[in-house]
Amino acid sequence: MAKLAVFIVVSFLVAVAVAAQGGKEAYPPSATPQGSPSLSPPPPSASPTSQGTPLPSASPPIQAPTTPSPSPPIQTPPPPSASPPIQAPPPQSASPPIQSRPPPSPSPPIQAPPPQSASPPIQSPPQPSPSPPVQTPPPPSPSPPVQAPPPPSSSPPMQAPPPPPPVPAGLTVGFYKQSCPRAEEIISEVVRKATTLNPGMGGGLIRMAFHDCFVQGCDASILLDPTPTNPQPEKLGIPNNPSMRGYEVIDAAKSQLESACPGVVSCADIVQLAARDATAFLSGGRITYTLPAGRRDGHVSRAGDTLAHLPPPFFTLPQLISNFAAKGLDADDLVVLSGAHSVGHAHCSSCTGRMTSRTFDDVNPLLAARLRRQCPARPGPSNDPRVAQDFVTPDRMDNQYYRNVMSRNVLLDSDAALLASDQTSKMVYLNAYNAQRWEQRFAAAMVKMAGIEVKTGATGEVRRNCRVVNSS
Repeated sequence: MAKLAVFIVVSFLVAVAVAAQGGKEAYPPSATPQGSPSLSPPPPSASPTSQGTPLPSASPPIQAPTTPSPSPPIQTPPPPSASPPIQAPPPQSASPPIQSRPPPSPSPPIQAPPPQSASPPIQSPPQPSPSPPVQTPPPPSPSPPVQAPPPPSSSPPMQAPPPPPPVPAGLTVGFYKQSCPRAEEIISEVVRKATTLNPGMGGGLIRMAFHDCFVQGCDASILLDPTPTNPQPEKLGIPNNPSMRGYEVIDAAKSQLESACPGVVSCADIVQLAARDATAFLSGGRITYTLPAGRRDGHVSRAGDTLAHLPPPFFTLPQLISNFAAKGLDADDLVVLSGAHSVGHAHCSSCTGRMTSRTFDDVNPLLAARLRRQCPARPGPSNDPRVAQDFVTPDRMDNQYYRNVMSRNVLLDSDAALLASDQTSKMVYLNAYNAQRWEQRFAAAMVKMAGIEVKTGATGEVRRNCRVVNSS
């Protein structure tokens, strides 16, 4: 429509222009006699003013439009009218339709945002939200059960043992509180000095308490020296001689106690309290316990009894369990108290069997090679060196011993025997991987052991010198 309007306007303007030009051309001819030959005679003489009347004659020129009216065919302007299409403006007027903005308007659909709006679903956050169920933490939570410690942690309730061993009549905690208030303090200080100078001495004191209680009960019979009437006391028995250590520590404590409280503190109590304090010092304070006191010292001490009551290093597991049961101790006590082998030394004569290839099935070959380097092929009284029982932490009271058992790095056959049954193997495993469990149970077992066949009141005495019985 716009083009048609432009075309009409342009055609009209061209027609007017042509008409104007036609008017100019017709005007002179209209002055010619062609207007009317009859009229020309009258005006020849006419003055120029009369010539002004050509206004009417001008009408003939106005009449010329009629002649030019046929000019429309001459109206070549149509070709110029084609110029309007060339006249870029009209196309530009059409440019509004070309106004590609409408296409851009579809660009909004192209406007990726809508798909991006879909991206919010792609917004993986919601999917991660399901990931919490995938959150494997639940599986790790079952790992704690695999973590052997939890079962042992439950063992503390089973650690009723500390009180359980019924305290024998006559024994009480704080027995010397009134009669010798500093008794336990004096013993502790002596033991501290001894173990500081030589940690191995602490291991000797713990072993002494065990050997004393298993023979004649916890009565200090292991301390008595030979006499003309008793040339073979316990200390000269094969299990004690020459391996037992710590006698001088007991003598030092007794000397100070006799100065502070003469005739009050028994040697039997000193032995057990010294073992308790050695355990505390060697464990770095991790193993502590209260110990009832009031024991009396015995009068009987025979070397022959040591072989009958003390388990040798070559005992099998059934023999060990039977030996402990005879003293009122169970399999758990056996396994727990064996942990004392975490400190101290053993003579080569106690582990010669561990150096031969026949025992490689339960001995680490590296340990066997180590023993062959340190020990003579045939140890004897004059050639029987000592080797550390725990070569990993030889001076520390800890549960490393049980790891050594599991890796077959122990000196004694009786240590290796703890793996001979499922029951004791499980105990070894629990003690190896739960130090607290073992520490608590060791303390309880020591209290239980210290109550074996004790003598109280008139059944014993308080020696003035731990090495000899009092004279009558």
